[in-house]
Amino acid sequence: MSVDLSSGSIVSSKVYQGHGFPMLTFGEQARASQLPFSHQPFLESLKKRGLNESEVLCACFTIGWFGEAKTKRNVKVKCYYANGTANLYARPVEGVAALVDLDDMKVLDYNDRYVVPVPLPKAEATEYRASKLKPPFGPKLKPIAVSQHDGPGFSIHAHTVSWANWNFHVGFDIRAGPIISLASIFDLHKQKHRQVLYRGFISELFVPYQDPTEEWYYTTYFDCGEYGFGQSMSSLQPLTDCPPNAAFLDAYYAASDGTPVKIANAFCIFERYAGDIMWRHTEISLPNEVITEVRSDVSLVVRIVSTVGNYDYVIDWEFKPSGSIKFGVGLTGILGIKGGAYTNTDQIREDIYGTLLADNTIGVYHDHFFTYYLDLDIDGEANSFVKSNLETVRVKDHSTPRKSHWTVVSETAKTEADARINLGLKPSELLVVNPNKKTKQGNIIGYRLLPGPAARPLLITDDYPQIRAAFTNYNVWVTPYNKSEKWVGGSYVDRSRGDDTLASWSLRDREIENKDIVLWYTMGFHHVPSQEDFPVMPTLSGGFELRPTNFFESNPVLKTKSPNYVQWPNCTSQH
Repeated sequence: MSVDLSSGSIVSSKVYQGHGFPMLTFGEQARASQLPFSHQPFLESLKKRGLNESEVLCACFTIGWFGEAKTKRNVKVKCYYANGTANLYARPVEGVAALVDLDDMKVLDYNDRYVVPVPLPKAEATEYRASKLKPPFGPKLKPIAVSQHDGPGFSIHAHTVSWANWNFHVGFDIRAGPIISLASIFDLHKQKHRQVLYRGFISELFVPYQDPTEEWYYTTYFDCGEYGFGQSMSSLQPLTDCPPNAAFLDAYYAASDGTPVKIANAFCIFERYAGDIMWRHTEISLPNEVITEVRSDVSLVVRIVSTVGNYDYVIDWEFKPSGSIKFGVGLTGILGIKGGAYTNTDQIREDIYGTLLADNTIGVYHDHFFTYYLDLDIDGEANSFVKSNLETVRVKDHSTPRKSHWTVVSETAKTEADARINLGLKPSELLVVNPNKKTKQGNIIGYRLLPGPAARPLLITDDYPQIRAAFTNYNVWVTPYNKSEKWVGGSYVDRSRGDDTLASWSLRDREIENKDIVLWYTMGFHHVPSQEDFPVMPTLSGGFELRPTNFFESNPVLKTKSPNYVQWPNCTSQH
């Protein structure tokens, strides 16, 4: 149902008849996760393992689609043992799962795979709470002060942020999380703000695990469309998640019963200075003179953390005075862990589909694919996508000792098929340009994509999870703007069949030259867990950048001065 909030009227009550279901709400997940405790076979499984029922916690897991003609809103409920540690994900009750109908809210099926249960991973050395850890501690880090003597350099009016030469809007969506829109940058030469990004957000996060066994084969999450990247956002902790100079914004969404839910401190916004260099040069060629010019680099960061079950995702949007927008992704939290019979790799005689991290503890191989929706409006809506391939040229004449060089061969994508790209196969520059505007020197203005990790899916294309996630088959897609095409995995992702995805829309092969276009970019991580990732994973970082290319007439930060250094007076305590 679509509702017009301004008029308080129902716009549409059309019933969706396609495949797939809406994302899971926290309310129904909480109810479903309690159902096994009223199911006698489950209680017998706990008793067989000698587990205290009061210290068992359960969670809901989406089950995907594997060729069924008819599907229902079913989930698997799997459980963990919290005895002796807050790190419940490190102690899975392996082999035990209930199939639950979310609509009827009842247990449809139950399975305990093991007559002789797999040993439960130990609680020892899994605790991560600072108050529970015991010495020795380390490494010890010295105190660091972060302060802005004259206050923040940015202003926030409602959700519109102004900083340095940037203006943009910070929004929230229960499914996507942070949405950055209406980003424009002030051009000192032209003395006006110029459009860069109309709207950008993470459209989907696909996380397929690589264990094909009975308890794990369906573990192929779509964290936005199934679980809600926005509703999973965490309240950020001042001074740890964000520095002391951060400002915070709250977010709200509707719970399953319609009541508003507040996420306090859902966003933090702060200026980052880490001693980086904006630009510099040292010149020693002038007679009797040495010139050194350096400018300090300061940027503005919008940060959120979304905790989807065991994983915490740190998402940064970083705006730089040079015109670049950097997209940061940090993966931390708890690995997806299964129990096993092994305590040493010498005992293993079959594929365990992961890494043995501790006694009876296996970190399962998996991927993370982040697909970004980037509706770029480079100085206006009418844009084109240009592939500039770097090609080797053999020198044929003998006027030079060189035998080869490389040159740039550019091609403007005419249709969607022309724009599909897998990165890493051929060196190239990928640009979104405004073909209707040029610099004084005649170069077409634009922004280029500087990609991050070029991971590609390793599943075969007709595997059911990959059919549903066919939007990851290419790193880059470009489509004409269509207001109904926001979600790469389809409007309804839970138990979807891959018939309403970016891969299916793009089969129309629509024209994209000199149009209002959307760039879809997938950045991926193949994760082979290691012992350093246990019991809590140090942040694994990646990212990419949108960088101006012939957008400005010259270096836009040539005349930018470094911020003044503030010398604080020495303070000593008197006793």
